[in-house]
Amino acid sequence: MKETDLGGLRVRIAGGTDRQGGGTGPVVVLLHGFGAPGDDLAALWRVMNVPPGTRFVFPEAPLSLGPAYGGGRAWWNIDMVRLQLALQAGKTRDLSEEIPDGLAAAREALVGMLGKLQVALHPSHVILGGFSQGAMLACDVALRTDLRIDGLVLLSGSLIGAPEWTPLISKRAGLRVLQSHGREDPVLPFSLAERLRDLLREGGLDVTWVPFNGGHGIPPGVLDDLGKFVTLISEGVSGGVSAG
Repeated sequence: MKETDLGGLRVRIAGGTDRQGGGTGPVVVLLHGFGAPGDDLAALWRVMNVPPGTRFVFPEAPLSLGPAYGGGRAWWNIDMVRLQLALQAGKTRDLSEEIPDGLAAAREALVGMLGKLQVALHPSHVILGGFSQGAMLACDVALRTDLRIDGLVLLSGSLIGAPEWTPLISKRAGLRVLQSHGREDPVLPFSLAERLRDLLREGGLDVTWVPFNGGHGIPPGVLDDLGKFVTLISEGVSGGVSAG
């Protein structure tokens, strides 16, 4: 694995012919969630069953959250007091109508990184995704830009900015999506993930839905499906990973 700068973002690159991103195989870009360190997802490349030559890129979010988060980072800030109060009251955390402050800046940073990635790695396919906040940013970039994206991966994300996202979805009709979510997720409600799934499908996207019994995380079964998803896209096979 190597660390470098792409478009102003620090990234970790692994896999490929030299384990540092060499070759011309598919590239999987995975964005970590709020409060996680920049290398939070970097170990995943070692445990997924993907085609030989697959490269992985793990961007580090630009915002440092300071000592309180032990070196954690964020794509945009979250009102943690509001979140804690909602959780304590047992209320559903519904962000579906909101455009988070800082989302536009995060999108600009990621788009810049993806542009440099195309030049530096010359990928045969690009699969963009993330976990939690990273999944929301990945979805936002997919819907708001015309960047080349062959697959979208949404791991325990949620619907945000529905008034702006909804009319954009049909522009990505046919895009393959792998979406997973825990039925007992206490952070981002399962019901809102289902709503996002339905909106994407109604807009013509090919969504493979992977619900699981659990909370806010990425269980081994989801990693198995992610490996299959990457394989199908890189080999140009039609159809989803599993029924859902």
